[in-house]
Amino acid sequence: AGLTVDWTPWTRTGHLTDLPTYAFQHRRHWLPASATATDVGSIGLGTVDHPLLGAALQLAGGDSVLTGRLSLSSHSWLADHAVFGTVVLPGTAFVELALHAADQVGYRVLDELTLERPLVLTDTAHSVIQVTVTTPDEAGRRTVTIHSRPHTTDTDLADDWT
Repeated sequence: AGLTVDWTPWTRTGHLTDLPTYAFQHRRHWLPASATATDVGSIGLGTVDHPLLGAALQLAGGDSVLTGRLSLSSHSWLADHAVFGTVVLPGTAFVELALHAADQVGYRVLDELTLERPLVLTDTAHSVIQVTVTTPDEAGRRTVTIHSRPHTTDTDLADDWT
């Protein structure tokens, strides 16, 4: 009927909020994907310059841990090492991981390497690896252990490391 509507009783500030002029024009209220933490330093880890390892952590007790994620999709050259049709991480890669971890704490020699199980890689699964270097023993030697487990987005920290 041509009357002016008084909206003040229905708004807190007395000001109206502009509505989008187009039905699908909207403003997102969550962080864009580019704003996720990809810099390991932003979450307290150190960077590692290695093709298989991505981050390092110095534990409070003195041990050092390096971590990474392996898959045939991100490391396609690993598919070249198959035993009877099953892709496994080559023994030389374990040596490289151990030597690189030792080098991070100032050691350059690997005395002995014992492989308990092969690390099997599949086309569909990712594996998380951890390389741990212990503090020196009485003789000045350090132990290096390499563990793996299937990558999962689940936050369950069950002990399923191999």
